[in-house]
Formats: sequence, structure tokens, C-alpha cells
Amino acid sequence: MTGQDRAGVEAEAGKQRIGGDLVVETLRALGADTVFGLPGQHALGLFEALRRAPDIRLVSSRVENNLAFAADGHARARLATAPDGPVPVTPMIVSTGPGALLTLASLQESRAASVPVLGISSQIPVAGLGGGRHGYLHELTDQRASFRDVVKSVHPVLTASQLPTVLREAWESAATPPFGPVWVEIPQDVLLAPTILPPITSVTAHPAPLSPLPELITEAALLLDGAEHPVILAGGGVLRAGAREELRALAEALRAPVLSTFGGKGAFGWEHPLSGQSWLEDQHATDFLAAADVLLVLGSGLGELSSNYHTFTPRGRVIQVEADAGKLEANYPALGIHADVKPTLAELLTRVTSRPADGRAEAAVAELLTKIRARLAAQPLELEQRVLADVRRALPPGTQSCWDMTILAYWAWSGWNTDEAPMHTAQGAGGLGYGLPAALGVAAATGGPVLAVSGDGGAMYSIAELATAVQHQLDVTWLIVDDGGYGILREYLTGAFGQSTATELTRPDFAALAGAFGVPATVSTVDTVGDDLAAALRMPGPSVVVLPALLRMFAPTHLGG
Repeated sequence: MTGQDRAGVEAEAGKQRIGGDLVVETLRALGADTVFGLPGQHALGLFEALRRAPDIRLVSSRVENNLAFAADGHARARLATAPDGPVPVTPMIVSTGPGALLTLASLQESRAASVPVLGISSQIPVAGLGGGRHGYLHELTDQRASFRDVVKSVHPVLTASQLPTVLREAWESAATPPFGPVWVEIPQDVLLAPTILPPITSVTAHPAPLSPLPELITEAALLLDGAEHPVILAGGGVLRAGAREELRALAEALRAPVLSTFGGKGAFGWEHPLSGQSWLEDQHATDFLAAADVLLVLGSGLGELSSNYHTFTPRGRVIQVEADAGKLEANYPALGIHADVKPTLAELLTRVTSRPADGRAEAAVAELLTKIRARLAAQPLELEQRVLADVRRALPPGTQSCWDMTILAYWAWSGWNTDEAPMHTAQGAGGLGYGLPAALGVAAATGGPVLAVSGDGGAMYSIAELATAVQHQLDVTWLIVDDGGYGILREYLTGAFGQSTATELTRPDFAALAGAFGVPATVSTVDTVGDDLAAALRMPGPSVVVLPALLRMFAPTHLGG
């Protein structure tokens, strides 16, 4: 398309519906009311259509990877607040080439954590696709190939008439267990060209249910009924399925202790008498899981973190319920049930025999937690535990939080009380920079307040998004723990080699920098951080609390001791 032809199309686009309108109409029909987007040359048709759709909120960003983290946080927040409604797929729109590729690391996190994000990218004009030699700005030989091994599915579009059904197909893929990010590519000329299709209003998605096979339910119920010491390990699949109530009912029927993976925090009441909480990097917890004569694993692949770095060795039978077939028995032999957690628990509840509450399971849980606390008390870690507790107490009930890969977050994985305080972390893929942009997405979904937590290293990945917070007046308080470097990597390197390399960082005056964005900031201390955070969270709009502190990790208990 020549510049003159494009100018003509764009002028005509202002008068009539174009391909971009078909996209926006379809998203609206599918249930989207918020879109995360960052414009680019090839995506102009999409953003013109969004301008003409005042009932859809457009939330921008400064960098595409942060935009994708924000979409991830938005989807997680809606899953946390409305677990029984339609799956809250969150659309994200970026431009071709560099803009698209910058989302890859963030989409890896969404894939690892099973978060339903619908990524939409523009493409070069149809005539240039597949060539890699036409000289279009942002051109890639095969852009979709970069996404195939990262997202759940890729959906190319070549004509306007394909748009409604391809977008429906992509939406259904994102919302079908296991949830995950999907990718749609639409050429520039398809987005800009006038369309003869009528307005799209009737597109609906119907994700296929993933129900368990009856004979597997029968076998699982027999194993659980015959168990003397059943234990449940609740993974992120419980949260994604909205199966908290079913999990509680089954645990109480079986009198089974429940431990949560880091991704499954919040699946079970933190203070419930059967809750072994989530200290999965403590050898006492690993041994407790291993000692179960039947271990019911719900929505977890029993990967590196959940197995305490593969030191977990079950001595009894394992039942694994997992929506991702590739994770079934990937790490441990099990009675594998390829199904969504919610319908599986509902079926098990009709089959298992309820047991009397004799107090044995509660006593076992209390003994486990006592051992874990004693081990922590034997280490000089009072400061870290106090800071985490003060941060937790500062949150108003119901406040969600988003955590970057920083030492305080590693503590929170294990020790954060999730009752009335859901948390979202980047431990699925482990990339830096998640905290603030994900919290912006949560705030866009809930209205806030939301807490974001980063270290000074991770904060620099997303510092530009303070401008986004101000522009959209998103109610996020950002806690930056400033220890002068990549703290957790400093510990890893020092532990392995006696010294660290490339972990010490020059950083800005974070409070002054926040002020330059017009964001109120407080420099706190370990003694005042709880009060400072509570005050910031009470203040509408964005705020920053900087905590200069050197925090330490607890000992790596998977190495013995």
C-alpha cells in the first residue's frame, strides 16, 4: 500500500467502519470492557476503533512488556474477585515487530501461571507476509513463530471476514482449562480497510468444560477413603478454577491437612485449623507431604519450587488433578486425572465418606507449624519476619498485592497470610519487573487500593509506569525495598562462590524520582514501614514508599538442616 493509498484509506476510515471496528465490536460482544493497548504504526486502525468505542476503557502503558504484565494482573484480579463468573479474558493490543516481541517475557509468565490474556498484534500488509524482504518497518520473516512456544495458541487473520470467528476461537482457547495467553495477528491493511460486514453484536464464547473421567473419580475416591493420613497440596489450578469452597469442603470431609504451593496461595484459609500454610521450602513441610499415605495434588505440576527443588520423595500414593495434560506425571508417578479442579472436587465430594473430627489432623498441622517456626526462630531473621508482618498489617481488608522477584517477595511466598489479602507473584516464570505494572492492572480491575512490592533492581524495569499510574489515576501504592542491588542474586552468588558479581547497582533517588512524576513518596524505615504504608494506602491515587533495608533469606532448608 503506497503512502497516498494509505492516506486515502485513513481518510475514508473516519467516515465508515473499518476492520479495526470489527475487532472492537467482537471484543465487546465477547465481554471485554477494558483493553490494554500501546499504539504503533501498523495498529492505527485498532486505536481509531477504540476511540470510537467510549464504552470500552483503554489503559495504556509506556513499554509493551509492562503492558502485558498489566493485562496479566487485570485478569488475575478478576479471577480472584469473581471466580464463579465467565472466565475474565483480558485483551491487550500492541503493534508489529519490536512492540510485539517486547511482550514475550511477560506472556511467558502468563503461560506459566495459566492467566487468560488475549494478545492482539498488528502485522505488515497481507502482500508482504512471509517474505521478510519487503522492507516494511517492523517486518519479521515469521512473527508468529516467535510466539508459538510461549503462548497457548496462535491465531493469524488474513481477511476481515475471519475476524469475528478467529477472535472467538482465540478467546475460547484462553478461557479453556488450562487457561493461558493466546496470540492473534491482524495485517495493517485488514485493520484499515472499510468493511462491508454489519456491526458484530452476537459473538459469544463457549469454552469447553474439562470434566474428569468417572472411572478415575471412582478410583481416587477409593484411595482417599482408604487413606489413614491423607494430605492435600493445593496449587494455582484451584484458584484459576474458582474451587476454594469445594477444596474446603473436601478437606473437612476427609479431615485432610492442606498445604498450598506458592502459586496456590489463597486457595485455602490461612488460619483454618487444617491449613499447613505454604512453607514449601522448609524440609519439615516437604517431609510432611512425603509422609502422606495418599497425597491429593490439585492444579500443580509438582515442579521445582513445589517439590522443594525435587527433594520431595512421596512414600504413599499420589493423585494428581491437572488441567494441563503435559504436567500429568511429569515429575512423579501418580493416578493422573486430566481435568479442571472444580468439577473434579465436586465429583469427589459425592463419593468420599466424611470422617469424624477427632482432632488428629489438626494436631499434626499444629506440630508441623511449630517445627517450622522453631527452625526460623533459630536463625537471626527477626527483622525480616517483622517487616513482612508489618506490611501485611498495613493492608485494608480485601487489598490485593503484586510482588516482584525480590527477597521480601520470597518471604511472602511462604509466609504471607492470604486471608483477605490475595497476592499475585511472578514466580511462574520468574521474570523481573512484574510488581508495579501488574498492580496497575489489578487497580484497573478493582479500583484499588493495590500494593506493589519491588526491589530497587526490579523497580528500574518498570519505573516509567509511574507515568501510567498518574495518567490513569490508578490507586497503587508501590513499596520499593532498596538494598543497593539484586539482593537475591547477591545471596545466590555469595552462597555458591563466596562473592557476588554484577549485583551491586547504581540507582536513583526513588523518592525524588517519584516526585518528578507527581507521585507522593515517603522514605521509610524498618520501624515505620507499616505505618507509612497504611497512610499511603489510605491516600487515593498512586504513591511510593521507599524502604532502605538489607533483608536476608531464610536458610535453604532443602539442602538439609
